[in-house]
Amino acid sequence: MPQFQYLDTAPALGDRIYLHPSCQIIGDVTIGDDSSVWCNTVLRGDVNRIVIGRGSNVQDLTMCHVSHKTPEKPEGSPLIVGDYVTIGHSVILHGCSIGNECLIGMGSIIMDDVVIPDRVMVGAGSLVSPGKVLQSGMLYVGRPAVAVRALTDKEFAYLKYSAEHYMRVKGNYLNGA
Repeated sequence: MPQFQYLDTAPALGDRIYLHPSCQIIGDVTIGDDSSVWCNTVLRGDVNRIVIGRGSNVQDLTMCHVSHKTPEKPEGSPLIVGDYVTIGHSVILHGCSIGNECLIGMGSIIMDDVVIPDRVMVGAGSLVSPGKVLQSGMLYVGRPAVAVRALTDKEFAYLKYSAEHYMRVKGNYLNGA
């Protein structure tokens, strides 16, 4: 299994999750029910915690890490991902907070202390600068990422659809299909 203890902390895994054999889940990592972590993805919760919510997917080649606790910043920067979130291929998430029903596009970088509320789409290749707080219901793109418009009803529906699609795919893997 791709799970590793760090010091006295081991990953805590929900029910019906799928971990691809090539991923690495290290230390203080909690993964909610019906979530999936795909090929060559790393969730390294060694110096702070990582929480992945229910029904979320972390796709191939994604790197998830955190910032440690200091006297100036007693909580450090944990990584918190909500429910029904799609994290695209080759994303870097570092010590940020992502709400429910979000989509983080392929190749994006989300830095320390960023807060992404519920129902946000970050376009492929975007860079969200440290400490930035995004607005719900918006599409963000660019380097640095900026809000370009409100999401459409079709895009709102796609946020949940994307997560549910990956739940079906992981189900196929779990069932040996």
